[in-house]
Amino acid sequence: MMRFSPSRFPRAALLLAGSLLAGCAQQAQPLYYWGSYQQQVYGHLSSKASPDEQREKLEAGIEEARSKNLPLPPGYRAHLALLYGENGQVDDMRRNLEAEKTQFPESGGFVDFLLKNMSLSQK
Repeated sequence: MMRFSPSRFPRAALLLAGSLLAGCAQQAQPLYYWGSYQQQVYGHLSSKASPDEQREKLEAGIEEARSKNLPLPPGYRAHLALLYGENGQVDDMRRNLEAEKTQFPESGGFVDFLLKNMSLSQK
């Protein structure tokens, strides 16, 4: 009587079929548009890039995210607001903080705290 025992050939065929199916799978769409955000944060923290250069790149990233119809990640506009604040551009700082709060309501408490302190420091 012959017993069925799996040989290497059926295993290899299953592995090949599985990898073909996985290769045909559609790539997942990213949740956020990151652009150069992480490099700009690193540049800010390590002082390797000027705030003006970082602002320009982040603003360009906003336009690119719009063109790709992808939202910005959490903290993107808050970091941009920080850069505007360092340059004394209070209106742009406020606008970006409000946009951060609108996109991520869970950041509202912290953004409100920043806006309140910002208005106190201007008095």
